[in-house]
Amino acid sequence: MTKYLIEANYTHNGVQGLIQEGGRRRRKALTETVEGAGGTLEAIYYAFGGVDLLMIVDLPDNETAASVSLTLNAGGGIKVTTRVLMTPEEVDGAVAKSVPYRAPGA
Repeated sequence: MTKYLIEANYTHNGVQGLIQEGGRRRRKALTETVEGAGGTLEAIYYAFGGVDLLMIVDLPDNETAASVSLTLNAGGGIKVTTRVLMTPEEVDGAVAKSVPYRAPGA
């Protein structure tokens, strides 16, 4: 499983739905969505500022993550951005790899 950070901002209709249903019922609905895709919801937080909702989820692969993202966006209540999360060990593996590259103008 791969970990993803899903950041969401509510639309006008989404805020109305949140006010009507409350945070716990929305958490239950989002948990069902993630679990229905074969994943698990590790954490969910509401925030204010630049992002309304943050979720950390485990999903089987990038295709599944894209499917969840598309489904949530298509619902019209939230606009989501999905980011792949990496462990420190994965970063160590990435920096240990050598990739050929020439900078522009070099």
